[in-house]
Amino acid sequence: MTVVLFVRCDASETFGVAPAAVEAAGATVREWNALDTDDPRPSLDDVGGVVVFGSTFNVKHADEQPFIKETADVIRETLDRRIPFLGVCFGGQLLAWALDAQVGEGPKREIGFEPIHPTGDAAHDLLFSHVADGDVAFQWHMDAFELPGDATLLATGDHVANQAFRVGDLAWGTQFHCEVNLSELEFWLEEFAKEGDLRSEWGKSPQQVREEAGRFMAEHESRGREVFERFTLLASGA
Repeated sequence: MTVVLFVRCDASETFGVAPAAVEAAGATVREWNALDTDDPRPSLDDVGGVVVFGSTFNVKHADEQPFIKETADVIRETLDRRIPFLGVCFGGQLLAWALDAQVGEGPKREIGFEPIHPTGDAAHDLLFSHVADGDVAFQWHMDAFELPGDATLLATGDHVANQAFRVGDLAWGTQFHCEVNLSELEFWLEEFAKEGDLRSEWGKSPQQVREEAGRFMAEHESRGREVFERFTLLASGA
């Protein structure tokens, strides 16, 4: 059975819709907790695809958080071995950074559901051709990525231009959280409330984010499941 490796880069990561979608597409999930120094870097010998998820850390923390550089090395190995790769939010930033593109504070902190706009190149993309102009995607980030030199832009945003890209034919990065479901969002809001005030730090209250989720989450989850099912089929060689 095909193995899809999930790389955990945050203690609050639950992977949202991704595990069930991978399993529904006929593969199995293996997790590597990159933050855990007792969890050794995995071999990719029997891995069909690799997904790197979000983090409360940014690449500016690379010198103080060794997992960031190690995960970037795993990304480079994945690309070198032509194993399908997907990077989500921090994972997308790390893909860009691993390929020497600039990553840093974006023009606007984004949180909640924001419209995205697929480019013409997305129309036939293996992962994102089902995304329509104006579909909303869940965001929670302050940093953003520039595109690597050989990347193809797949989606833009109203506030942060680069929202999804592809490198070659087997590697993708997104700024938005295509994996987030309602339970994961609620968990993140509860965890953040223990240490900060969302409205003053991010410009939206938890209630505003929850109201947006009530309007948009069902369709967002459906699109996210489609992304991970497509990725799994690609990882399986289908």
